[in-house]
Amino acid sequence: MNATLPAHLLTMERRPVPAEMIAALKARFGERCSTAQAVREQHGRDESPFEVAPPDAVVFAESADEVAAAVALADHYAVPVIAFGTGSSLEGHLLAVQGGLSIDVSRMNRIVHLHSEDLTVTVQPGVTRNQLNNEIRHTGLFFPIDPGADASIGGMAATRASGTNAVRYGTMRENVLALQVVTASGEILRTGTRAKKSSAGYDLTRLMVGSEGTLGIITEVTLKLYPQPESVSAAICHFPDIAAAVATTIQIIQMGVPIARCELLDANAVRAVNQHDKLALRVAPMLLMEFHGSAASVAEQAHMVQEVAREHGGEDFEWATTPEERTRLWAARHRAYFAGMSANPGCRTVTTDTCVPISRLAECIDLAVREADGAGLPYYIVGHVGDGNFHIAYLIDPKIPAERDTAERLNEQLVHHALKLEGTCTGEHGIGLHKQGFLVDEAGLATVQMMRVLKQALDPKNILNPGKIFSL
Repeated sequence: MNATLPAHLLTMERRPVPAEMIAALKARFGERCSTAQAVREQHGRDESPFEVAPPDAVVFAESADEVAAAVALADHYAVPVIAFGTGSSLEGHLLAVQGGLSIDVSRMNRIVHLHSEDLTVTVQPGVTRNQLNNEIRHTGLFFPIDPGADASIGGMAATRASGTNAVRYGTMRENVLALQVVTASGEILRTGTRAKKSSAGYDLTRLMVGSEGTLGIITEVTLKLYPQPESVSAAICHFPDIAAAVATTIQIIQMGVPIARCELLDANAVRAVNQHDKLALRVAPMLLMEFHGSAASVAEQAHMVQEVAREHGGEDFEWATTPEERTRLWAARHRAYFAGMSANPGCRTVTTDTCVPISRLAECIDLAVREADGAGLPYYIVGHVGDGNFHIAYLIDPKIPAERDTAERLNEQLVHHALKLEGTCTGEHGIGLHKQGFLVDEAGLATVQMMRVLKQALDPKNILNPGKIFSL
């Protein structure tokens, strides 16, 4: 197990799946229960830099009843159980630090109910965001949450994901209306309704959204949908430095311009996507923006933003009004993670995820850039800067422990800066394994203890994704 894991995980004993439980799973699921090494290894890692032993078995569930049956067996034998969607999480959420059973819900990929007149849809957890939007396109509606990867809706709810559209449409927290959840004892329950609001008791939906599979396994999600905008326009603009790009972003938001997306790429990120996607963008800090609305409102927004950008030295405006042009630009932005790694073959990425109030964004990024430049590690910056969230990706050689230590030190310094500026250690990736110490710094021991009390009440045997968010 990687020595950079939280200290309590280094001595944590595995709770392997006993032979009799494997036999019961194979009797229930047949070939959809696998103990093959390759399958287990696939389900024993995500996009985080951690190397952790895989689960002892993997079940491919196809219904909520099957998830409940598998969890009931895990409860009986007090064996850990971890839900698996697409494996795109970044903070070690999926890793079997105590062994146990992985429940793969990717085959639960059906749209259950579409209520276009109410702008809602209910889906199984294995539906991905691209699949959802492709299947509802004919209705004139869309689901806006876009974390970059083609993540599963269940995983996005579990990690309270957001992404490029959050500045206008919010995060998963604002867009999940109701859930179906399997509890630690294998019971199936529902939280919330399709109604837009409710005052009925505790808000268990919000409790489950962002719980990272530690309180229940999500088997259905009811989401808000939005009308497809009449007109969409994207634009890129280059700046003399990051400070000018950030100042432009802050002024746009403070003026109340309803921009849909406002993404920052530093020069290193632009260079990487140019190489990866065969583009010819100017290698300089860049804002990639998108505007939604009527043709007139989009034109007005674009004009205002262009004027603001010019005040801060922005130039080389390039407009993308056709779907093909917009797709080309946004595909490059979404592939920045892989572009950075391909530019440094064999590297792994340690990615930060701080978010601060928009008025403190320039200060936070400036501190982070100065420290990153002084450290000597290759890095790039991308960010959903319209809502104060940005990422520095430090590219490290996994064979050189000193580089990993440097990246972790830089990440820790950045988090402390963000907390001093009244921000958070994670805007969208979640806590997982990687940020457990930061959660205590941010929320305080008393708050984390309240979370522990909730966890112990809902999962007394600590079988649901143990070792994540905090230690018991």
